[in-house]
Amino acid sequence: MTLDELRALQDPEVLSLIAGHVHDDPAAFAMRFHGRKELPVRAMAEQIACRRKASAKLPSLSRHPLLYTQLALEQASGERAARWKSGLMQGRSLVDLTGGLGIDSIFFSSRFDRVVYCERDETLARIAEYNRQILGITNVETRTGDSVELLGSFSDDTFDWLYVDPARREEGRRSVGLEATSPDVVALHDQMLRKARRVCIKASPALEISGLREKLPGLVEVIVVSVDRECKEILLLLERGVTGEHPVTVRAVCLDDREFEVVSSTGAPGDRVVALHAGQWLYEPDAAIIKARLAAELATRLGLEFLNHTVDYLTSDRFIGKFPGRTFHIVESLPFKPKNFRKDLARRGVTGASIQRRDFPLSPEQLRKQYRLGESSEVFLFFTRDARGELVYLICRKPGRAAQ
Repeated sequence: MTLDELRALQDPEVLSLIAGHVHDDPAAFAMRFHGRKELPVRAMAEQIACRRKASAKLPSLSRHPLLYTQLALEQASGERAARWKSGLMQGRSLVDLTGGLGIDSIFFSSRFDRVVYCERDETLARIAEYNRQILGITNVETRTGDSVELLGSFSDDTFDWLYVDPARREEGRRSVGLEATSPDVVALHDQMLRKARRVCIKASPALEISGLREKLPGLVEVIVVSVDRECKEILLLLERGVTGEHPVTVRAVCLDDREFEVVSSTGAPGDRVVALHAGQWLYEPDAAIIKARLAAELATRLGLEFLNHTVDYLTSDRFIGKFPGRTFHIVESLPFKPKNFRKDLARRGVTGASIQRRDFPLSPEQLRKQYRLGESSEVFLFFTRDARGELVYLICRKPGRAAQ
């Protein structure tokens, strides 16, 4: 989007036309109005496409006539995660070093007296500014320019918190390493902590969380956040004056119809208690818990055991309501014998299933092709190993089906 298109989009008649065609196919809209040279048709079609996506990603904010770009909306924090994240931080002032569409700054504005939003893309900065005006937010300042240069322009101790969501692309390829981000948060570590006593870095959900203290000496907490069982972001909290003896807390936060947390004060994985055999129920922890390596803490807390020594499948004879993850009733646990496998399934009336596997030599695709297994939304086959390391598979159903 250009600045001229942005100005044109703010015309009341243009906004009314977008609202009246919000359910149209964007491409069809563009074709229908392509002859209207006085209208920013391309930008209007983009807004129609974005508003659909925003209704799911930003359910309450999207009720307002906000403006977006497709790339900025894709990269922005979802509303559920942004709202939760803002609760981590409060004080007099915060600087958002990589403002983007400004979703995080919108929520930070309710926690701080003053928020400084920084963005190098002037058009995107103007979009974020316009959206804040629509929402009636008045305590956010806009600074445009390179984030590193802007950081250097602030005096030491200007802010209580510094927030940064660095771009994770390197020469057109998506990158997850901290050193490959822009800005380079590893190189800026000391400078960021001079400008603010506390720093929050939003990192890729694919980031390897071990060994981070070596790169970020001020690291005090790693928080893995999931929304509806999908790992969305990893937050790295830094504090000024931290010594090497200070432990790094690791926390998994699962946001769905409720909020569930698992915390390790030491950051070290807990001990795994392995079951002698599978119980009546199989539990697969939420993606955030697995990523944070906190399945052992969860198992201890809920009285569960692991199926084996390597995989985060948990089991018990006890049903646990509202488990943070997926729950299945184990109909039967069987040794995997390639020669007998198809016959064993046929005797049990299983012709199709949803296939899950961990620490198993065959992929779901290979299993389907080799044993001519169809799809099913009622039967689930879990392929893994038992406590002795032997190959096994579990025939499972969802709890509702099991109770029928």
